Amino acid sequence: MKMDGFLLRESQGIRYYSCRALEGIEYLRHGFSTRGGGVLGPAESSLNLGYTSWDSAERITENRRRFLSALNIEHSRLATLRQIHSNRVYIIEDNFTEGNQSEGDAFTTRVRGISLAVQTADCLPVLIADPVKRAVAAVHSGWRGTLSRVLLQTILEMGKALGSHPSDLITAVGPGIRACCFEVGLDVAERFEQEYPGSGIVKPAAPNTGKYLVDLGRALDIQLSSAGVQEKNRHDLNACTCCNPDIFFSYRAEGTASGRMMALIGWH
Repeated sequence: MKMDGFLLRESQGIRYYSCRALEGIEYLRHGFSTRGGGVLGPAESSLNLGYTSWDSAERITENRRRFLSALNIEHSRLATLRQIHSNRVYIIEDNFTEGNQSEGDAFTTRVRGISLAVQTADCLPVLIADPVKRAVAAVHSGWRGTLSRVLLQTILEMGKALGSHPSDLITAVGPGIRACCFEVGLDVAERFEQEYPGSGIVKPAAPNTGKYLVDLGRALDIQLSSAGVQEKNRHDLNACTCCNPDIFFSYRAEGTASGRMMALIGWH
């Protein structure tokens, strides 16, 4: 995947990453939030966008409003999911009502005025745009979702439900835990070896520790390749949340004190 096509932008005090390839699509809005900006509170200028136990609902709602305003989509209907680390994909229709949530980890739509958003704090977010069929998708891919190939399943659903062709898709992978920090035990490592044989995405963390490092970003690229997405249209921020807790939220680095970021995309 290309790893040089992102910009750190700031609008109204909100800092977020943007993919150049997606910026070039007319009427499309998108962004990967950071922890920069937001209402002053427990984490001091922390743009927490998830309803966590340590933060107030009022503050989170205001942070969400500010993030959407920074992307110039403050009047958009915001669609989110009760994320369950699955490969369940939803099609969002025009009758969608903001606030309604389904259990799953990816969704797609062709409806204008709806912003699809997944929340992360180490799991990898993926945004997808089809400029031909005017379809978009947002995917939450943690290690369980990566094992069950939620990204590939999303692309298949886009084809079946919306008529998208993989060769037309532009994809952007945002910040998440990377191979430098995603350490797992033998049981999880073996599951990745079985699902992605011969890929080299699993490596020993250190001699005689019984721990392994897994490259989730590489696994996502394998899914995109098998789906038929052109290499030139695959983009990856390649930023590790765990390595950079001053910029991103990271559950592994911060534990239950971690907030949540959003990766958002929609036609407007």
